[in-house]
Amino acid sequence: MRHQFRDVADLTAALDGVGYLADEELGTALYLALVLQQPILLEGEPGVGKTEAAKSLAAVLDTPLIRLQCYEGLSASEALYEWNYPRQLLGIRLAESRGERLSDADLFTEDYLLDRPLLAALRHPGPRPAVLLVDEVDRADDEFEAFLMELLAEHAVTIPELGTRKAEVPPVAVLTSNRTRDLHEALKRRCLYHWIQHPGPERVAQIVRRRVPQAADDLCRHVAEGVDRLRELSLRKPPGVAEAISWAAALHALGETELDADAARRTISTVVKYDEDRAAVLEAGLDSVVPR
Repeated sequence: MRHQFRDVADLTAALDGVGYLADEELGTALYLALVLQQPILLEGEPGVGKTEAAKSLAAVLDTPLIRLQCYEGLSASEALYEWNYPRQLLGIRLAESRGERLSDADLFTEDYLLDRPLLAALRHPGPRPAVLLVDEVDRADDEFEAFLMELLAEHAVTIPELGTRKAEVPPVAVLTSNRTRDLHEALKRRCLYHWIQHPGPERVAQIVRRRVPQAADDLCRHVAEGVDRLRELSLRKPPGVAEAISWAAALHALGETELDADAARRTISTVVKYDEDRAAVLEAGLDSVVPR
């Protein structure tokens, strides 16, 4: 059984139950990814909840989340599998001690294979599919993107020494991108797509209350409004939902129940991550950030 949800509302309610507030559009996109068995590409600014969407989907499916963090220079072999060379060497030495000689066929077997995220997702036995999170796919290069496209289309990969391995339970593939570069049209065609907008202050406050339940209601609301005002400034890195959660947690840890200029000054580093952005906020005045 691939999933247990009757409709979009059922999935959205389940995500709500694990602390992830998805609007109807995102809930629909995730539901279709399950029903149509297609990869889904989530794009949006950093901190809007792309990665959390995949984590929450794995939680409501009660299935493993297998994460591949992309980076420049990532190769297919690093993402797929590698051989356990220390164990192979140990096997050779043990065989030599017994006067035996091992062939390549003895050394390149399942016993010596180490699954990396992509192969682990393909080989997940089920009954529900693993959630494969390919995080920040825009950081990888064109060659890896082409390889990934083929793997997701075929749900299979060939290991030269062992042959083709095809998924019995294809994973739910969630790709995320911060749009640091444009992805190939061929990859986008094979994926469902959803752009996650930065939510408004009211929804941010709801999310913060879920993630920092011990914080005062007024504090959650003030933080959401403060982040919204910070986003109106010309910052290099406008804060997202993740920064709002961190800000509320920091303020609560300091015993604050509301956000004022002094509290903002002492905790601004939790929400503004570049020195030039901090200077811009101070120049605008902290009073312009806190609720009036």
